[in-house]
Amino acid sequence: MTSSERVPDASLSPALREQWRTASVENVWLRPNDWYHPAVDAVVEAVVAGMPADAAVTRLGEVRGSTGVGITEAIDDLICLYHSAGGEAPPAEIIRSLCEGWAHSHESAPAFTECMDPESALGTVGYLAMRLTEVYGEAARQGTSAGETHCLTIVDVESGENAPWRRMARSAAMGRALTTVYGAGHPMARLAGGVFVALVQRDAYLGADVRMLRAVVEQESSSLGVADVTRQPPRIWIEKLPATHDQAVALLSQLHR
Repeated sequence: MTSSERVPDASLSPALREQWRTASVENVWLRPNDWYHPAVDAVVEAVVAGMPADAAVTRLGEVRGSTGVGITEAIDDLICLYHSAGGEAPPAEIIRSLCEGWAHSHESAPAFTECMDPESALGTVGYLAMRLTEVYGEAARQGTSAGETHCLTIVDVESGENAPWRRMARSAAMGRALTTVYGAGHPMARLAGGVFVALVQRDAYLGADVRMLRAVVEQESSSLGVADVTRQPPRIWIEKLPATHDQAVALLSQLHR
């Protein structure tokens, strides 16, 4: 062994792992009891030793995907590790390894049929269609129209063909952006490609929220290293709700193509 070789301090790994877990559980992780897996130790050891972490992170992505963790939550968790280690966001190649591992775990899995899109942590088109049913029903009961009370905010960041891992990272960034502006649990969905939609009220905050969304989309795409595969500037517009629920579902189908 030469004097230039780095000898990792074994005592640093458990300490960094606990810092990582604490930061993740406090800020991004949904269920604290399922955070730990032996795969995290390999990632921590690689980071502490200053060695390539690609293989360990790929394995971590597989573990996260196979246990039902969405890609947004998995990326946010990994960011917590790098912040805990005193760095910035993970390098693009590390995010790529995580996404590829996560995608591999889903290759033989059944089609995702629940109400949440795993890439963005937003809703699915079916979920949003159901929420629109509520909006149209409430408008009818109040003697008004859904188009007067609500509208759709559309975000289009598609920039052409991209590698699957870049699409997933971009979806995670857009999910974070929309959740930052409208809040967790708001009726939102990922449509096809790089199109995302939020069902919002027509109120005094509509314009300000759109302006904020534009800024946050640019911020999140830069933070996750996907600005180069994100439409610049992002295309964001307000879509009026049509007269009937069936027409609204048809509109979603057109946007989903």
